[in-house]
Amino acid sequence: MTSETSREACLRAFLDLLAQRPYGAIDLAEVAERAGVPLAEMRATFAGRPDLLAAFFRATDRHVLAEGGPDSEDLAGEGPKERLFEVLMRRLDALEPHKDAVRGLVRSARRDPALALVMLRLSERSQRWMLAAAGIGCTGLSGSVRAKGLALLFARIVGIWLDDEDIGLARTMAALDRELDTGAQLLGMLDDLAFIAVPGRPRRARGPQTEAPA
Repeated sequence: MTSETSREACLRAFLDLLAQRPYGAIDLAEVAERAGVPLAEMRATFAGRPDLLAAFFRATDRHVLAEGGPDSEDLAGEGPKERLFEVLMRRLDALEPHKDAVRGLVRSARRDPALALVMLRLSERSQRWMLAAAGIGCTGLSGSVRAKGLALLFARIVGIWLDDEDIGLARTMAALDRELDTGAQLLGMLDDLAFIAVPGRPRRARGPQTEAPA
């Protein structure tokens, strides 16, 4: 088993366990055993549960970014709001195969303020990459404000997405559309009128789901 494959196996095992029990009850030795990786080898890559959690965020980031940036076919020619809407929906697509794990993680964070803070920091870091993918400034103080605001916005959307059983995610997309409208000023993205949605612009077409790398 190569080092990269071992890393993926450990992350997959962690997510499987996260779908079954609280974050704080996940034992590192059990993660290694389920992954089929020697504990010493797992330790060489992960220092503990926070590292596994951070790896999950990074894997999701990579999945979204692999679909292209603001010049990609589905984003080119769109306004900032439409680009960001598409990028955040890509993120939900990437999370779809791990929905039970996300549900367990959210439930654990509600009971554990320290975990909630860790997740917020990781989300802020991820949302900088989502802003970059959408072609929206993510550097300096303004970028930090946008990333923090977008992390909170996305957390609200995840809560809706977890309860959305519609295969087309109509409720989730409607909520995201509203959130981007009402949150635009907070995110500092209303420097001009380009952020405002063009009336009548078609919604994204949602095709078959593809599994994110674990």
